[in-house]
Amino acid sequence: MKFGIVIFPSKDLQDFANSYRKRYDPHYALITPHLTLLNAFEAPEEEAGIFAEKLQQIAAHSNPFTLKTTKVSSFHPVNNVIYLKVEPVDELISLHEEINRELNEQKSEYAFVPHITIGQKLSNDEHSDVYGALRMTKVDHEETIDRFHLLYQLENGSWTVYETFHLGKE
Repeated sequence: MKFGIVIFPSKDLQDFANSYRKRYDPHYALITPHLTLLNAFEAPEEEAGIFAEKLQQIAAHSNPFTLKTTKVSSFHPVNNVIYLKVEPVDELISLHEEINRELNEQKSEYAFVPHITIGQKLSNDEHSDVYGALRMTKVDHEETIDRFHLLYQLENGSWTVYETFHLGKE
């Protein structure tokens, strides 16, 4: 079974991201806009409870934090992903590091860049056109994040919440 750990932003930010995702992200129908804390990983279904216990402990001693998006950016030339850049505040970085330390056996091939994807799997020409149009878009959104989620993937490829963890609560 595939699992992942994410933060879902507010409905306002999701609606903004989806206004682009429905055109530029083939995963639009599979998962709502999110910030990935731990990339998808395979594990036996029976281990979900163990993950949940570890994540509850992490959440209990992690504090809510401000999620701030400031601009549209891209991972080009590494890959043709366009995203909303999320400011890397200490609480977010610490949460990501602790989750990865507890649950991730492999080192990620990429450094952690907090973001919300709005376009992916674009051809080079598409990426150039779309990013060229979007990079001047003013993004100024701020909200408090007080929870994160353990997800699992359904047979149809879509993702659903297994459990939600509230920051700073035993």
